[in-house]
Amino acid sequence: MDLVGRRAEREAVDHLLAEARAGRSGALAVLGEAGIGKTALLEHARAVAARSGFRVETSVGVEAEMQFAFGALHQLCAPLLTQLDALPEPQRVALAVAFGQREGAAPDRFLIGLAVLNLLAEVAEEQPLMCVVDDAQWLDEASGQVLAFVARRVAAERIALLFSMRDPADGGDLSSFVGLPELRLDGLDDTSARALLAATLPTPLDDGVRHRIIAEARGNPLALLELPRGAPPTRLAGGFDLPDASSVPRRIEDSFRRRSVNLPTETQLLLLLAAAEPTGDAALLWRAAAHLGIDPETVAPAEAAGMLEIDSRVRFRHPLARSAVYQNATEPDRRRVHGALAAATDPRLDPDRRAWHRARALLGADEDVAAELVRSAGRAQSRGGLAASAAFLRHAAELTPDPAVRAGRALDAAHAEHEAGASEAALELLAVAATGPLAAMQRARLDLLRAEIAFHLTRTSDAVGMLVDVARTLTPLDAGLARESYLRALDAAIVTGDAGPGGRVLEVAEAARAAPAPPGPARPADLLLDGLVTTFTLGYEAGVPGLRRAVETFRTREPRADGEGSSDGQRWLWHASRTATALFDDEAVHELGRRHVDLARESGALATLPAALLFRSVSLVLAGDLARATELADEGVAIAAATRAMPLLHAELILAAWRGRPEQTAEISAAIVSGAGPRGRGTEVSLGQYALAVLHNGTGDYRAASDAAARACESAELNHSNLALPELVEAACRTGQQDRAARAQHELGARARAAGTPWALGLEARSRALTTTGPGAESHYLEAIEHLSRCRMAVYLARTHLVYGEWLRRARRRQDARVQLRTAHELLSDMGAEGFAARAARELRATGEHPRKRTAQPTDALTPHELQIARLVATGATSREVAAQLFLSPRTIEAHLRNIFRKLGITSRRQLRELPLS
Repeated sequence: MDLVGRRAEREAVDHLLAEARAGRSGALAVLGEAGIGKTALLEHARAVAARSGFRVETSVGVEAEMQFAFGALHQLCAPLLTQLDALPEPQRVALAVAFGQREGAAPDRFLIGLAVLNLLAEVAEEQPLMCVVDDAQWLDEASGQVLAFVARRVAAERIALLFSMRDPADGGDLSSFVGLPELRLDGLDDTSARALLAATLPTPLDDGVRHRIIAEARGNPLALLELPRGAPPTRLAGGFDLPDASSVPRRIEDSFRRRSVNLPTETQLLLLLAAAEPTGDAALLWRAAAHLGIDPETVAPAEAAGMLEIDSRVRFRHPLARSAVYQNATEPDRRRVHGALAAATDPRLDPDRRAWHRARALLGADEDVAAELVRSAGRAQSRGGLAASAAFLRHAAELTPDPAVRAGRALDAAHAEHEAGASEAALELLAVAATGPLAAMQRARLDLLRAEIAFHLTRTSDAVGMLVDVARTLTPLDAGLARESYLRALDAAIVTGDAGPGGRVLEVAEAARAAPAPPGPARPADLLLDGLVTTFTLGYEAGVPGLRRAVETFRTREPRADGEGSSDGQRWLWHASRTATALFDDEAVHELGRRHVDLARESGALATLPAALLFRSVSLVLAGDLARATELADEGVAIAAATRAMPLLHAELILAAWRGRPEQTAEISAAIVSGAGPRGRGTEVSLGQYALAVLHNGTGDYRAASDAAARACESAELNHSNLALPELVEAACRTGQQDRAARAQHELGARARAAGTPWALGLEARSRALTTTGPGAESHYLEAIEHLSRCRMAVYLARTHLVYGEWLRRARRRQDARVQLRTAHELLSDMGAEGFAARAARELRATGEHPRKRTAQPTDALTPHELQIARLVATGATSREVAAQLFLSPRTIEAHLRNIFRKLGITSRRQLRELPLS
C-alpha cells in the first residue's frame, strides 16, 4: 500500500537520500508515538533507496535485548564484515573484540565508533549506503552510543542513516541521539485518515461510525487499521465506543491483546514463545516449540489473525503486538517458554542468551544460573559492554541464594553501573550490598564507591571528607588503594576550590601525611601524592623537589607502563600536566600535553581526549601558537558534541581572553560557571578570573585586571595562581596598588627561584622590572627578555617587549621604545593576541610611528579545522592516517582537501608541503 499522506515527511527522506548520493552524508531521527507510521516511513525509505541504487542494511532495537552489548550494532554490520580487512589494525581489532570474534582488552567505545564509521565508508565507496535502524529507543546502550557517534561524524561518505524512535514519554533511552536532525510524525490529517480507512476496510461504514473511528484513532495510522479490526461487526454497523482517557498506543496494544486471546491455546503458547525470543531466529523458535511439543501447524491461526509472519525470520506485525502477547501471559507460561528457549540455545555459540533465558525461567534463587550470569557479565565487560555487564551482574545478585555472595555481587554490579554512567542505579545496588555480610575490604570498596559517586553527583566538600575517611579505612587493608584514595581526595578538594588558611585542601593534605608507604616501588601517582602533600602543608618551595620528581617520572616512563592507558592513568597524566605548569616547566608542559593527546588518540579514548586537547590547547596559547590552539579547542568541542559529553569550554575561554574579545570571554566564562552548578565557586571561577585578568590587561582596563587576578590567585589550583601572579603584578603596578604588586611580586619571586626554569626566572625578572622605579628597572627587563627567549612560552616574551617599550617611552627614549614596541606588535599580531597587539599599536603610535598591518597569508582563508588537516597532510600523513587521528573517514578528509586546494590555489600535496603552515 502507498504511504497515505506524509508528503513533507517523504520529501525529507528523499532529500536525505539525494544528499547522500551526492556525497553529503547525513542522519535523520524519525520520532513519534507507537503506531504513528515511523516503520511505514522507513519502509518507504528502503524502497526509494533500493530504486536509487543504494545498498540498504537494517537493524531493529528490541527491548528484551537491551542488555546484550553491541547486539544491534552486530545485526547492522554483520553483512558488511567482508570489508573488515580494509580497516586499520586498531579499528579492526576493536570491532572484532566488540563482536566477540576474538579475545582482547575491552576497546574504547568510540574507537569502535570510528571502526564502524570507516567500515560503512568502505562499503559506500562501492555503492551508496543507507542504514535503517527501527525502534532505536530499544537499542542496547553500546550500540546506541556507537551509532549516534557515527551519525554525528559522517560527512562525505555517501551514507544515509535513518533512525526511528518513540517519543521519550513512551519509554526507552534516547539520550544518545539528542541533537540529531529530527523529523517528528504527528497524526494524519482528517482527509488522509479517511483515505487510509477507506483503503483498508472493505466494509461500508455509516458516517457516524466513521467519525467515531477517526476521532478514536486521533490520526494514528495503526489505530485506524487495528481498532476497527478488533471490534465486533455489530459495533461497526451500529456504533463505536466513545473515546476514553487511554492513550492510542495502549488501545492499539489492547486490540492486539484481544485478538491473541481468541486464538487456540497452543497457538497462544507459540506466540508467547516468539515474543520471548527477540532475535527473530525461526530455527531456534521451532527447536523450542518442539521442546514444548507444539505442532508447527499451530502458527496458521496467528498468521491469519495478522499477529505475525514466519519464514526464515519471525516478524510480529508491530512491536506492540509482541509486547501485548508477552504482557498478557501468565508468569508460569513465561517461565515455561524461557526454559524451552534456554534448552534450545546452544551454550557454546550463544552462552549469554542461554543464561538470560535460564534466569527468566526460574522461580526463586539458583546459584548455578547466577554464576552463569556472572560469567556473561565478564564476557560483556571484555567486549566493552559496561551497561550489559551491569545488567547481568544485577540479575545475578537477585538470583544468588547466599547472602554474603549476593552482597558481593551487588557491589560488583554497582561498580559496573557507575562505570557505565548510571550512578543513581549504582547507589541502589550499594544499598542492597550494604544489607549483606561484607568483609572489611568489601565494606571499604563500598564506601569508596559511594564517596566517588557523591563527588561525581554533587562536587561538594562533604564528598571530599568521605574520600578522606575511606582512605583512612583502607590504610591497613590496601596501602596502594589508600594512597590513590588520598590523591583522589586531594584532587577533589582542589576542584571544589576550598583553599586558604584552614581550607579543605590543607585539611586533606594534612590527613594524607598519614598515608601508608607505597607497597612496592613508588609509582608516578605515589610521587605526585607525596609532592602535593608536601607543597600544601610545608609550602611551594618545600614541595618543588618532590613535584619535579613526579613530573619527570611521568615524562620518562614508557607511555603504556603502569596502567597509563587506563582512565585512571590518564587522569593522573592530566594532573601531572597541570603540575608541570605549576612548576613553570615549559618543556614538561609541552611533552606531557603532547603525550596525553597522542595516547588518547591511539587508544581511541574519546572520553578523555577532549580534556587532553583542552590542556594542549591552553599550553599552545602560552607558546604563542593561537592558531593551532584554536584547531585543538574546536576539535575538543566537536568530539564532546559527537560523544554527548559535557563540553569543555576552558580552552575557548583562554583563547577569547588572549585574543582580546570581551563579550566572548564574558559569555564563555558565564557558561562555564553556570555549567559547574554548585561547584562554581571552585576551579571554574578561578580560571574565569584568570581569563578576565588577561583580557583586561590586554585592553588596558588595569583596575578590573587587578581585581580579577587577585581573585584567581586565591585558587588552590597551583597553576592557576602561578599564571595569575604575573597578571596581578602588571595590573597592580599600572593602578598604583604598590603594596598589592609588591606582595604578588614577592610570592612570584619565591616560586620562581624554587622552580629555577627560564620561564619562571623570566617572569620574576619582568615583575621585578615592573615594580622597580628609576633606571634600575632596565636591567631587569633585559634579564627577563634573556630568560624568556630560552623558553617555549612566547606570549610572555612578546609581552615583556611590550612593557619594556612602554617603560622606555615614558622614559622619553622614543627611538629605543620603537624597537621594543615594534617587536612586541609584530610578535603579538602574528600570534593572534589581538588585545595586546592593539595595546602595542597604541603605544607605537604615541612614539610617532604607525604600526604595520599584518601581511595577509594564503592560509587565512582556511577554517581552523581545514588548517589542522592541511598541517597534518603537509607532514606526509595519508588521508587514512589523518582520518584516524581526527576520528573521521578518509573520504571526508579528501573532501576537505579539495576545499583546501581550491582556497589555496594549489593542486597537489607536494605544493601544500611547500606552503608556510606552521
